[in-house]
Amino acid sequence: MQRASGVLLAAARCTPFRPSQFPDLILALQPSLSPGRVMRRREFIAGIGLSCALPLTARAQQRERMRHIGVLMNRAAENPESPGSIAAFKQSLEQLGWTDGNNVRIEIRWGANDVELERGYATELAGLAPDVILAAGTISVAALQRVTRTVPVVFVAVSDPVGAGFISNLAHPGGNLSGFMLFEYSLSGKWLELLKQIVPGTMQAAVLRDATNPAGIAQFGAIRSTASSLGVDVTPIDVHDDAEIESAIAVFARDTNRGLIVTPSASESGHRDLIIALAARHKLPAVYGFRLNTAAGGLISYGPDLIDQFRHAAGYIDRILKGDKPGDLPVQAPTKFELVVNLKTAKALGLAMPQPLLASADEVIE
Repeated sequence: MQRASGVLLAAARCTPFRPSQFPDLILALQPSLSPGRVMRRREFIAGIGLSCALPLTARAQQRERMRHIGVLMNRAAENPESPGSIAAFKQSLEQLGWTDGNNVRIEIRWGANDVELERGYATELAGLAPDVILAAGTISVAALQRVTRTVPVVFVAVSDPVGAGFISNLAHPGGNLSGFMLFEYSLSGKWLELLKQIVPGTMQAAVLRDATNPAGIAQFGAIRSTASSLGVDVTPIDVHDDAEIESAIAVFARDTNRGLIVTPSASESGHRDLIIALAARHKLPAVYGFRLNTAAGGLISYGPDLIDQFRHAAGYIDRILKGDKPGDLPVQAPTKFELVVNLKTAKALGLAMPQPLLASADEVIE
């Protein structure tokens, strides 16, 4: 009886049970050595182990509750870059132990750079009370800031988070925001250098920008500071509507030895196809900030690898899900850039691309 109590106590406490500790009880449970009797003995011992395992499993399941991640994208779902960005984000999360539909649920909304649409989706996502939200682009972050200052937000592809008023300090953002900025403004001067390298005789460059965006103003300033050393005069063209863009580029293209620099912005994205078509129509070499422009028919692009930012964002979200506060995570500048050249467009413009430039390109579209 005492030994039976010892077994039951071992089971109750979920301490390891060793049959050798209780030989009398085992003999009592096994009056003969028939196969059936031995099987019941094993079942008994296994039952004790199972009684210990079940509470542990229940506790583990309780600890591993389903986590929720909201995603507010600043582009449309049918955008060519969209599938790759989301796939990279989910893959990186999986590598960190978070699988959509298993221990995390991911809710995606596509804002398509539409201010009202993004505001509506921001309200919807915040209302779901997610553990964290991934926000792509300045418009997405601005929309979320209108509806929540408590839900953690990790952003990507934001040109100037300080200038936009989202944070006051890159190293210590504070509040509920952190993430990955799109540019350091010194990069903008590289676009003019590329234009001059492609067409050494370039004397004037028009810079298409969004004058309502602090980043557009700062990018133009960086380009202008580089222009004097390259012997190029630069002129801003503010991106508003199709008619204004078409008229401004037509006027600019009347003279020779001219080129375009198209700075990235939500406004530029909305007029992307028109700008590429106008550059082709007026035989203007144009430099862009993203691969997407070159893949759509632009001549050349140099800028951050946007998909890489989604990979890094997964790392910050993992840290937040494990207890870190976004305000303690420094905002990071991009570390991976890509140079993409469209040889088909170069041929249509009658340009022979320099061999050193082609050799250094990350991708050449033929």
